[in-house]
Amino acid sequence: MRPGSLRQAAIENDVPVIVYEAGEALRFDDVAISAGVMGIVRVMGDLGMIRRRRRDEAPAVPVISRSSVWVRAPEGGIFRARAKLGAQVSVGDQLGIIASPFGESEFPIECPTDGIVIGRNNLPNVNQGDGIFNIARVDDTDAATDAIDIFQYDWEQND
Repeated sequence: MRPGSLRQAAIENDVPVIVYEAGEALRFDDVAISAGVMGIVRVMGDLGMIRRRRRDEAPAVPVISRSSVWVRAPEGGIFRARAKLGAQVSVGDQLGIIASPFGESEFPIECPTDGIVIGRNNLPNVNQGDGIFNIARVDDTDAATDAIDIFQYDWEQND
C-alpha cells in the first residue's frame, strides 16, 4: 500500500475497492482498456448501479486472484523476458534473464510461485529492485489460462 493512494484511503475508511492495472506504462493498450471497461460495466450492473444488458450466452465463470507477487530484478543489467503476458507459470520456471552490460555474467530469473503472468516489464534496461514480472496467484491456473484464451479469441473476433 502506498501512502496517499486511493487504495490506502479506501482501506482506512473501510470502503471496498477494486484496482485494475493493465497494459503497459506510457502506452494505450486497446485490449486492456476494453477489458477494463467491460469489467467495470459488469460490476456496476451486478451492484445495481446501472441497468444490465441482456446477453444470450451464459456468463463466464470468473477466475479470481486475491494476491500477486512482484518478481524484482536481483541485479541491474540488460533484461530479456521469456515468459509472456497471460502465461501459466510454476515455481522454478525461468521467466527471463538479466545479463551484465558487457555480457560477463547472466542472472536467471526464476518464478517464485505458481500462477499467471499478469504484468511484465518490457524495457531492456533494468536496475536492481525494479519490478519485472507480476504473477497472480489463482486457485485454478488452467481455468485462468482458458479464460485468457477465450477473451483473446473474443477480442480478435470483434476487432
